[in-house]
Amino acid sequence: MQQLKDLYTQYYGVQPTNVQPLAAAGSGRRYYRLQAGGTSLVGVVGESAEENRAFITLSHHLAEKGIPVPRVVAVSDDMLRYLQTDLGNTSLYDALAPCRKSGEWDTASVELLGETMRTLARTQVEGDRNMDYSACYPSPAFDERTVMYDLNYFKYCFLKATGVTFHENLLQDDMESMASHLLTAEPKGLLYRDFQSRNVMVCDGKPYFIDFQGARYGAVHYDVASFLWQARAQYPTALRQQLVEEYLQALRCYHPDIDTSAFTHTLNLYVLFRTLQVLGAYGFRGYFERKELFLQSIPQAIENLRELLAIGVAKAYPHLQATLQAVCDLPCYQPTTPRHNLRVTVYSFSYKKGLPTDDSGNGGGYIFDCRATHNPGRYDEYKQLTGLDAPVKEFLENDGEILTFLDHAYALVDTSVERYMKRGFTNLQVSFGCTGGQHRSVYSAQAMAEHLHQKYNVEVLLIHRERNITQLFTAQ
Repeated sequence: MQQLKDLYTQYYGVQPTNVQPLAAAGSGRRYYRLQAGGTSLVGVVGESAEENRAFITLSHHLAEKGIPVPRVVAVSDDMLRYLQTDLGNTSLYDALAPCRKSGEWDTASVELLGETMRTLARTQVEGDRNMDYSACYPSPAFDERTVMYDLNYFKYCFLKATGVTFHENLLQDDMESMASHLLTAEPKGLLYRDFQSRNVMVCDGKPYFIDFQGARYGAVHYDVASFLWQARAQYPTALRQQLVEEYLQALRCYHPDIDTSAFTHTLNLYVLFRTLQVLGAYGFRGYFERKELFLQSIPQAIENLRELLAIGVAKAYPHLQATLQAVCDLPCYQPTTPRHNLRVTVYSFSYKKGLPTDDSGNGGGYIFDCRATHNPGRYDEYKQLTGLDAPVKEFLENDGEILTFLDHAYALVDTSVERYMKRGFTNLQVSFGCTGGQHRSVYSAQAMAEHLHQKYNVEVLLIHRERNITQLFTAQ
């Protein structure tokens, strides 16, 4: 401690009058806030001179590029201690706590997340330029050894601890195949390596990046997966999609030819890889080191894994897929709260006859106005038909406006359904209105009801009010 104080004195010319230890999270480094008068710095005591050197080098490099990072202002001769600018006490994870608790993601929080993703893209590309990767620790690049280390970390520190039976050689074959696919991903740049909301500080309303000492050269997808699929962050699916799009817009300033579909496919593979790596860490910290916080994080990571398996991310690796499914099926990882106690009531209606009532007594819900989309009712051949009839559906789908409209509606409603299920809510109402409650609103309400029932297996009560049609989709 005295050496940190001496370093502070050398920099400011006065002894610190107040020294406070700061939380060190999961690393072996120790952090202290040193203050004198109105000046404040954060002192770091590290266990590895090489790791410290990597952080210090990256800090100077990124600061020169205009990336918001803490500036290292003083370093001890043995490289085991250094002082950096003080960014305060609020991490992005802490700043978003009210959103996680309420399930409501306000505009300011979403914008802060968007700024974080845009800054990530800039950091990866600008940080790559003229970067001396030989300074990185412990490796200059995200290579096959690194990938296999993380996959084996999952196998030995988590998978074996669960007791799930697997074929060692078949699993190793699939992991090596997965590693090969991961390493061919493009574009590449400065890989942050541990990019998550706890490693972003919010200072003066802006995101600042910290703890990047493990950075190296690698595919940019890894950081996106690491951040947006952080188990405890609890970002809703629709918000994740929005943030991926914002990230890609920023990345296209440097790589204009990036294809969204191809990027998403590779991103999903990195999400799977990152999920396995995280489970390995949770297994080691939880099952072996007996740290309860990490054990509490496992169920959410398993839920992420279920979602990935459901969309077929691991289908190219059959034995790995079967093994992961066996993990997800273990009784100890089953949801402990009811998943299907939510009923969604979906209406179609005519604005001429007023808005639907809410019999649940909760009020609220969504009301979507379909009248801006192309109206089949303007044409004689469709006037006697409804949105349930094949010719009307074909007209609307070929025209395409209603499909784009519904994509936006799905994103909004999906977010509420996911949050309502997690919080144990029992009712949500979604209504679609058009001029006569016959064509566009009927088509949209039917599509929404089928979408929600298929995706979430919740009970959906569908009411085409002006058609006197009611249909109940029961949860299984």
